[in-house]
Amino acid sequence: MSIIVLKPGMQSSFQDLGRVGYQQLGIPVTGVMDTRAHQLANLLVGNDCDQASLEITLTGPTLEFTQPCCIALTGADLSPTLNGQPIAQNRPIVVRELDTLAFGQRRTGTRAYLAIHGGFKLTPALGSNSTHMRCEIGGWEGRALKRGDRIKFNQALASQDLEGLAQELWSIKIYLPTTLAAHARSRVRMITSEQFQDFTPQSQHALTSETFRISPDSERMGYRLQGPEITLSKPRQMISEAATFGSIQVPAGGQPIILMADRQTTGGYPKIGYVATVDLPTLAQMGPGDTFKFELIGLDEAQALDAQRSKAFAALAKNIASVRNHILKHYP
Repeated sequence: MSIIVLKPGMQSSFQDLGRVGYQQLGIPVTGVMDTRAHQLANLLVGNDCDQASLEITLTGPTLEFTQPCCIALTGADLSPTLNGQPIAQNRPIVVRELDTLAFGQRRTGTRAYLAIHGGFKLTPALGSNSTHMRCEIGGWEGRALKRGDRIKFNQALASQDLEGLAQELWSIKIYLPTTLAAHARSRVRMITSEQFQDFTPQSQHALTSETFRISPDSERMGYRLQGPEITLSKPRQMISEAATFGSIQVPAGGQPIILMADRQTTGGYPKIGYVATVDLPTLAQMGPGDTFKFELIGLDEAQALDAQRSKAFAALAKNIASVRNHILKHYP
């Protein structure tokens, strides 16, 4: 029961919801960039949301399956194919022995997610299967996939009547709530930090009125932005603070950096605000050259939006329980 990597793609690594509880030791949380797509992929194959998925960036890998299984693809549309034929995203898909999954042209988004029923057979590091490539821990040997890797998965489908299961799953209608569907947004919602008032009025205005571009020098650790210069009213010294996913730091050069999944554990640059949690998946699906504007919202609204998304996931899990039941019937 394994997947053979015929081509690795640009950067394909296993990620889960993160390595929580070790920042005080200098160990980054890491985890998936797009939690929405990751959780959705797991739900669609009947997994708990904390199972690791394969995060695929821009150029997808080519993978051969040695035994039948049930998979789902979510997130970016990278033109996935199975044995050369296009396959649907946001649905459970039955894969047969020796089937080959490949990817083509990028249509939308930056990161796709592959989940498999039962999960991948990985060795957890500090309670997580997330890969942190700088530390070389977690996931598959602490690195992105390479040609020739052979990754086992935990469960294979029983070989009898795979066509019947495929037809059963295809007949189930899956409706994604609006809050869980991937929408291209030209604005990224944010809340202000305690240090917001330390920036000049011109910088405060520019932050929410001007367009920012994601720099080519951006990756899983942070997105460097190109746009109007953001400056403090006067120089100040800061004690380093804990770094969070979505913190908007402003270094001396005046070009903001949004901290992402592989962020460092602490940071000493002043923070002008935080990207609302609900829009972190939107940001994760952007890449170098993409542009957006910030939209200022209050903390209460940000919390309400996050709560709506959690309720939508709970409702979806209930509505597609039949998918999980159909899949389980075909596993030994």
